[in-house]
Amino acid sequence: MAISDSDISNALSAYLECYPDEAASLSEPVKLLAQGADFASRRNFSMHVTVGALLVRSGDEVLLVDHLAYGIPLQPGGHLEPTDSTLISAAVRELVEETGVDPGRLFPASQIPVYVEYGKVPARPAKDEPEHFHLDFGYSFVTAQADVGRIQESEVRGAKWYPLSVAEGLVGHRITRAVAAPA
Repeated sequence: MAISDSDISNALSAYLECYPDEAASLSEPVKLLAQGADFASRRNFSMHVTVGALLVRSGDEVLLVDHLAYGIPLQPGGHLEPTDSTLISAAVRELVEETGVDPGRLFPASQIPVYVEYGKVPARPAKDEPEHFHLDFGYSFVTAQADVGRIQESEVRGAKWYPLSVAEGLVGHRITRAVAAPA
């Protein structure tokens, strides 16, 4: 079963219960979700949902990818697919696709996202996409031992483990939350 607007709204509500100080910055997506418009679809340019995955290894390293479209290190992630049944499973799919890590070695740190970000995305004429908005749900995963496998070369140049302090400098507060994810 595909991810519904109700599923997205429920995940956002659970997140805002944990991080109520972010209600103002997420007020526009809350309003859009109340109207309903298939926000799981990449072709919805008023806003659509993306997912990210922060994988923490042994409590002191985070796996980041060298993202082709943005040219910077980021957490693995991307758009929802019609076959995705939950936001967290979509995050796992993106993580595995982009980095080749063994999904059997990943464990969710929390069922609640560790970050939700709403922002404008530039137009991508090659993909027939005008400027639009993403609502990005990020989930945290832990592993004792996972290695980078075959990367998704169409999306990323590489994937590597970064010390927590370096990763935080690259992608910000998401790292602290990934390590201290609510149970």
